[in-house]
Amino acid sequence: MASTFTSYAFVASISFVLWRIIRRFASNSTLSRLPGPPRESFLTGNFNQLFNVDGWKFHLDLVKNYGSASLVHLFAGDKMLYIIDPLALHHIFIKDQHIYEKSDQLLQLNEMTFGRSLLSTVGKDHRKQRKSLNPVFSLKHMRGLISTFYPIAHQVRDIIVQKVQKGECEIDVMEWMSRAALEYIAQGGLGHTFNALSEDDQDEFVTAINMIVPTEASLFMLRQLLPFINQFGSANFRRKLVEWTPSRRVQRAKYLIDVLDRTSRQIYDKKIDAIRQGDKATLDQIGSGKDILSILLRANLETPNEDRLAEDEILGQIGTFVFAGADTTTSALCHVLHLLAVNPGVQDKLRQEVTTARQDRGDLDYDDLMGLPFLDAVCRETLRVYPPVSMAVRTTLEDAVLPLLWPVKSSNGKEEFKEIPLRKGTDIMISILNANRSKAIWGEDAELWKPERWLTSSETTSDVRLPGVYGNMQVMTFIGGGHACIGFKFAELELKLALSILLETFIFSSGSQEVEWMMSMLQQPTVKDSEDKSPRLPLKLTLVKA
Repeated sequence: MASTFTSYAFVASISFVLWRIIRRFASNSTLSRLPGPPRESFLTGNFNQLFNVDGWKFHLDLVKNYGSASLVHLFAGDKMLYIIDPLALHHIFIKDQHIYEKSDQLLQLNEMTFGRSLLSTVGKDHRKQRKSLNPVFSLKHMRGLISTFYPIAHQVRDIIVQKVQKGECEIDVMEWMSRAALEYIAQGGLGHTFNALSEDDQDEFVTAINMIVPTEASLFMLRQLLPFINQFGSANFRRKLVEWTPSRRVQRAKYLIDVLDRTSRQIYDKKIDAIRQGDKATLDQIGSGKDILSILLRANLETPNEDRLAEDEILGQIGTFVFAGADTTTSALCHVLHLLAVNPGVQDKLRQEVTTARQDRGDLDYDDLMGLPFLDAVCRETLRVYPPVSMAVRTTLEDAVLPLLWPVKSSNGKEEFKEIPLRKGTDIMISILNANRSKAIWGEDAELWKPERWLTSSETTSDVRLPGVYGNMQVMTFIGGGHACIGFKFAELELKLALSILLETFIFSSGSQEVEWMMSMLQQPTVKDSEDKSPRLPLKLTLVKA
């Protein structure tokens, strides 16, 4: 049976490559005439450059050299539109968002990994889930979460104090920011703990979350075939096919997905039992029932049947919350701390602000914390210049015409395009990184990290707005429209609260090893010129003198 499956997989892979080649010749003519970089090779196109961990220059040069809309190539000559044009982004994320969705392959991969969640649904199903989830991420509930977050921040601070109390000490800051982010999302999001602040063996669920992306990335060809594979037989039959597949990587992916599913079920069942037992059982839980999952479950029970989320839809959100929230928040927090370490004047100014506020009021409530102007400026500017996720990819579900605010010249310079006709199935890469750094919006210093720009009445040099939910419609970090990051206020609270505690206690400075940032889909720090490219952020810490 394993040999037969391998043969089928080989035939399907060849068919997939042939289909991509045929698609190349059926692509629309306007897209073909857009300017863009030469292909690195016929087989891979610009794929390796687009998704390279050192891809900073390639991405920035795309806009500098070819403008706000350009042509890049994927496998076997397949074409992709690379874009940052504000009007085009408005159509992609808001006006015509039903036309521009995640690809079937990505949606099915997400459903296979997490279940029916925000990451794996579109259209009516996605709107139904958003309708149920939007209220639980309201400011009212964010204010309630702050009492859950402070003990985590205090514990992280106390652990690090033990490491640096004898004098300056170099530590991997990312390790502890990652652990903290996991506990914020575990306790604040799920009313659960992964014991991430313990230095004992890592929780099985956390290991699965950390390993699922690199494991699935190693199965690139099989991922492309998911839309075809999912048409054959029942879910049980397809699971048997996976069990029969003679591949360690496939079996590793199956194991990790099973861990996510099993742990999500355990968390869900525990929450349901507490709700059935009444208020006392709810209050005895981690977070005292103020966590996102508890609020969602209680609200869902009171929702009319036609709008109520099914059990599998709620289960799907559990892994989604952790996957979408932990690493991105870690990236943002590490980027702020690294920037403060190499900009001591900014660090001193921010420390003065948070220390003064905390001397007067102790642990700040939600509104006081959000009202600190320089803390807000530092966070906004970091999320603008260094968005944790650098890009988003969409696919056209039908033929469409994408209008442009900024017309672009053809590759031969003889034509000017004010709109781009796109055929069904066209892939589009939205560069969040380049959109956030647009000189047409932010001026000539757009690529510079300048928190003070947010302290003026007019942050930008243009009236042009991007369709993002963050930064007064000037930043695409959390994208926009119906697929905007639903937890961006949750992430903002984590970021600001952690910084307020850390900066009151520690001085951060550059360590003995130079840090560089890897790009790819998620920005992560590592040590420059080291063979070990694992994510880490070594910084020197000293205690603030009383």
